[in-house]
Amino acid sequence: MKFLDKIKENPMMRNLIIFLAILGPGIITGSVDNDAGGITTYSVAGALYGYKLLWTLIPSFVILAVVQEMNARMGIVTGKGLADLIRENFGVKITFFIFLGLVAADIGNTATEFAGVAGSMDIFGVSKYLSVPLVALGVWILVVKGDYKISERIFLLFSFCLLSYIVSAILAKPDWAQIGSSLINPTMHLTKDYLGMVLGIVGTTIAPWMQFYMQSAVIEKRIKIEDYKFVVLDVIIGCLATIVVAFFIMVACAATLHQNGIVINEAKDAAISLKPFAGIFASQLFAFGLFVASVFSATILPLATAFYVCEAFGFEAGINKKINEAPQFYALFTFIIVIAVIIILIPNAPLIAITIWSQIINAMLLPVVLISMISMVNNKKIMGEYTNNKFQNAVGWSTTIVLIALTFMLIISPLITYLLRFFK
Repeated sequence: MKFLDKIKENPMMRNLIIFLAILGPGIITGSVDNDAGGITTYSVAGALYGYKLLWTLIPSFVILAVVQEMNARMGIVTGKGLADLIRENFGVKITFFIFLGLVAADIGNTATEFAGVAGSMDIFGVSKYLSVPLVALGVWILVVKGDYKISERIFLLFSFCLLSYIVSAILAKPDWAQIGSSLINPTMHLTKDYLGMVLGIVGTTIAPWMQFYMQSAVIEKRIKIEDYKFVVLDVIIGCLATIVVAFFIMVACAATLHQNGIVINEAKDAAISLKPFAGIFASQLFAFGLFVASVFSATILPLATAFYVCEAFGFEAGINKKINEAPQFYALFTFIIVIAVIIILIPNAPLIAITIWSQIINAMLLPVVLISMISMVNNKKIMGEYTNNKFQNAVGWSTTIVLIALTFMLIISPLITYLLRFFK
């Protein structure tokens, strides 16, 4: 009892204990962002463009931190999920069409996670016809039979395992001077491939489904507004973890594959190709990180989708609920996993196209989610005194405008290229 009394009397210790109790939503949401699709996108970006696209991670960090903080604040203040708020404020019809696109993208994203499982285990000599069904079953049991506290602890452990990519990058012996130059002097090209890769990086770093999961996770933990400052710290740590891992994946591939003209199509190729340039340990660490990230995201992504769809249409949702208490939630979660597994087990399925385009579609759908979020978070009837400040609005609206412009440029760039060739 004396020990507990001392803790209560010490503000620093008390704050640390509160922070550790709240720790989770931000770090998990940020870390799961580095999924198989993300690792593939970052690997391809590093292999194709070297260090040239590292600059995209700086604005991505700022945007991710601002957007995730908005989600956390809305969840704490309203006690409602993002999907629930969209339905209440924009109507069922608009919600249905928004979520139709999001669910389709999320099925593609989940298939990408199981592609990551298949690829990483293939490096260790395990067939996808064994690894994918076993992981899918394990994921299903964890969510359906577990509870939020157990799941969260496992997710946090997975988050720390992703730091293995830092070691892989250091073993690759990158050119730090060139890295610094690329960050200070960003380059931009208006070609279809370059714009597509920029969109892919933004789409995988700030995926729409993450916003729904973040807000739901805050609600699951029943965090109060008094603890808001600890949630912000959790969000910032999660965003830093996301960007740091993405940075080192790109650096590892730029320092080895790009320097030697190695073309890759997926993260598995990156792990294999690293071996002759950075050693077998770096290669295996890369494959291990891919496996952890894939399992992690194969759990979170369909879970997030089931959360926001059920919230939007008024069905019960939550890991702590039993199957008979939330049948639609568990049915949708199971359906997404089954469809994703079937896609991966189809011989010669176009996995690379599914991976890259699912990330680009994320970026194209993100403005729709951001417009909804920013409109609601600035509504005093919903948020009271906790609306956005000028900086948050500037970041939110400018991101939306830039993403719409990039999407438009990506669509019309083939036409421009054709016209330029025609009038030569």
